[in-house]
Amino acid sequence: MGILDNVLRGRRDDAELGKGLWRRAHDRFQRGLDRYHQVLEGVDDDALYAELVVIADGLAELLPRVRAVCVKCQRLAPSDGFDVPGDYADVHRALSKAGNALATTAEAAAMLSLAIGPVPVGALSVQRRAATVVEQVETAERAVSL
Repeated sequence: MGILDNVLRGRRDDAELGKGLWRRAHDRFQRGLDRYHQVLEGVDDDALYAELVVIADGLAELLPRVRAVCVKCQRLAPSDGFDVPGDYADVHRALSKAGNALATTAEAAAMLSLAIGPVPVGALSVQRRAATVVEQVETAERAVSL
């Protein structure tokens, strides 16, 4: 991706997501997803890697949904600052929780990748945290009726 592509993507993001609350919620989710993929690069165990990739695929499928929520919120309640529009506090709360849960999912994957020897329950702890991410994205979607 070249510099021109980045500039065009940034302008599109500015137009669709604004520069405030909804843009930050989207970008935070995207950074969490990027971090999870960075963790995958350090996994040496093939079986564990396969489990974590399945989880990564599920999390990656959430990004367009998060973007759709943020775009709709920016259209309905534009934000260029830090103030949460009252009617959309539940949406913002769910997106924040989704971003936090995604960060802890990446952290759990990192800790699992550092385990010495076989892991008896596999990626169960990562799966549980990823399920929380899904739940929060669904909550945000319901709150804006997508």
